[in-house]
Amino acid sequence: MAHSASNSTPQKPFGLWFERTLPVAFETFLEGAARSVGSAAATPADPLATIAEAEGIIASAKIRYDGRLMDRAPKLRVISRTGIGYDNVVVSDATERGIAVCYAPDAPSVSTAEHAVTLLLAAAKQIKKAQNLALRGEKIDSFIQHGGLELNGRNLGLLGLGRIGSRVAKVALALGMNVAAHDPYVAASGNGPDGVRLEPSLDALLASADVVSIHIPLSNETHRLMNAERLAQMKRGAILINTARGPIVDEQALLAALESGHLAGAGLDVFEVEPPPPDHPLLVRDDVFCTPHTAGATPACQERLWRGAIMQALQVLKGEKPPHLLNPQIWPQR
Repeated sequence: MAHSASNSTPQKPFGLWFERTLPVAFETFLEGAARSVGSAAATPADPLATIAEAEGIIASAKIRYDGRLMDRAPKLRVISRTGIGYDNVVVSDATERGIAVCYAPDAPSVSTAEHAVTLLLAAAKQIKKAQNLALRGEKIDSFIQHGGLELNGRNLGLLGLGRIGSRVAKVALALGMNVAAHDPYVAASGNGPDGVRLEPSLDALLASADVVSIHIPLSNETHRLMNAERLAQMKRGAILINTARGPIVDEQALLAALESGHLAGAGLDVFEVEPPPPDHPLLVRDDVFCTPHTAGATPACQERLWRGAIMQALQVLKGEKPPHLLNPQIWPQR
């Protein structure tokens, strides 16, 4: 028996708006189910010029996505972040409008953890100071004058023990370090990684650590959490590593702690203002090893970020619940 021809028309590709221009190499992620309706990068004079047609936004970290912006996109159903941080998305505003918010928490874990360990080693071994000596052609008695830190047997304190912090812990344990962490969420679950001691308070963590590495999100509670008082709680000669968000650390307080000799060094991938000005006092110090927010800037990480953000946006637009939905309370309404 012959089937009658269907009168249905093919589904029109969903309209995605990109904060960053989607690299050509990753256009295959659209799967023919989506098309670009514009990007902030394509219209720098008016970055939001084409956002009105967006059904989904693939968001980076430079634009603040609040209710005012969302109201400029009346068709908007999902905002999907290419990253683990979502402090630039006002999730409550999205929830009020029935807009799903997704993120890609697994994508940057490996690259960022490796970068944190790189900064830890560079700061501990005083690589920048040694390199600058070599560049200037200065001869020193390294046996007496170079003070690199041997990490075996030293204490690493992790502020945050999520995906990234846990990977850093594994590498540190392999280096022979003693690893402790302060993370109220992990402490409540009692499921910390093997070999990692859970500290009940931040005070205890800071007082015992030779190196403190930050792996927490930026929020009202964590903004400038590492201020002068907290830095003073760290051991004299300790090192601070930050690959999370710049505003978690009070940069003036960190500078003062380094100048006084209370802290021996720092490794920073993030700053309060990015990029930091070339004359930023932390950039020129021999005891501070800096990178310009490049912890997740590896091809492998970028592929996971784009794939994770786009696939979840398409899932929402197709009526499928994505795996990393930040406001699940909206889903029953769908």
